[in-house]
Amino acid sequence: MKRKKKAEKIYAKDIIGRGYKEFWRTKKRYVVCKGSRASKKLKTTALWHIVKIMRHLGANALVVRKTERTLRDSCYADLKWAIQRLHVEKWWSAKVNPLELVYKYTGQKILFRGLDDPLKLTSISVETGAICFLWCEEAYEITKEDDFDYLDECIRGKLPPGLWKRVTITFNPWNNRHWLKKRFFDNPSDNVLAMTTNYKCNEWLDEADLKLFEDMKKNNPRRYNVAGLGNWGAVDGLIFENFEEKNFDLDEVKKILDIRSAFGLDFGYTNDPTALFCGMVSKKNKEIYVFDELYKKGMSNEQIYADIEKLGYRKEKIVADSAEPKSIERLRFLGMYRVRPARKGQDSILFGIDGIQDYKIIIHPRCTNFLTEIANYSWDKDKFGQQINCPIDEFNHLMDAMRYAMEDILRGATTSFK
Repeated sequence: MKRKKKAEKIYAKDIIGRGYKEFWRTKKRYVVCKGSRASKKLKTTALWHIVKIMRHLGANALVVRKTERTLRDSCYADLKWAIQRLHVEKWWSAKVNPLELVYKYTGQKILFRGLDDPLKLTSISVETGAICFLWCEEAYEITKEDDFDYLDECIRGKLPPGLWKRVTITFNPWNNRHWLKKRFFDNPSDNVLAMTTNYKCNEWLDEADLKLFEDMKKNNPRRYNVAGLGNWGAVDGLIFENFEEKNFDLDEVKKILDIRSAFGLDFGYTNDPTALFCGMVSKKNKEIYVFDELYKKGMSNEQIYADIEKLGYRKEKIVADSAEPKSIERLRFLGMYRVRPARKGQDSILFGIDGIQDYKIIIHPRCTNFLTEIANYSWDKDKFGQQINCPIDEFNHLMDAMRYAMEDILRGATTSFK
């Protein structure tokens, strides 16, 4: 007779680690976690949702980011990681069209939606139980508090016995002017758990990981304060204040008489993202319409080409960072025949910034990385805390790409800048 295999025992402390005890146990409605990079906030949130859905019959979850297209490579991937981490793969099925995770034993679900399609949020429902858990990731991208209130209202109605409502909010605290700070950290209600975590509570980082933070602490204290310690970023001396977020119709923009396209590409790889700026510009009206973007790390030239082709911009004239001539030549070889290097000029960065400051920058809500950068792109300071005439060396990837894209418009086709 064949013996039954003993069930594998899993201990929470071995899976979750330290630093999140209250996060794990609280029954408050709002659990708001701002954290540094490598603080485990996303992995812990993913584990929490998988465990709670498996333990509580009828519990379902909704996972939201500002744009739906960003979910597959972020929250969806983290939740699949959590399923593997807990060794419960056989109990879950994963779907991609639409994104969905299903607990096969009961039919409970984790659904994924973007705030860019409100109709999908208003009509959301489940066959088993109720949606009682909401995870709002990269909440920093939600610039309007009213949008969050609309999302919060999706978790409503009477729940079956034993269930409770919880909204988990995770983000990096880049800007201390954000409404999240005032609402959940400065004046929290009794129904809020607001917490800050950082890399120091992550016992699974190795020496090389820790050295990155120590080097950051030494070489870039300003960034270390936010990306290392999870503290609020103080944004002073914004370079661009001439912008607004607006859900415009690109087809209507194309009807503007002198409108023209402008594409710029800034290369990155390990630490910095590759950034593609996609804009429409009216020189007469002094308006820049930002309608799309590409923003990813670790991309080879072949991946850059494939993503730009998928977006439909392969045949566009794209002005790229001239510091990467080999990458530009490779993209041309692959089929992006109109990509060309940005041309250098004296005081090119300041000239480009000065020219763009004369324009109104109108940003489509889908361009979340552009919104984050432009809201944090500021003048640097010297060791005495005095502002200097040089931008900080961060939040500048799409900003640089925008400068490249604007070079012909600002200086004409014969002379341009980097």
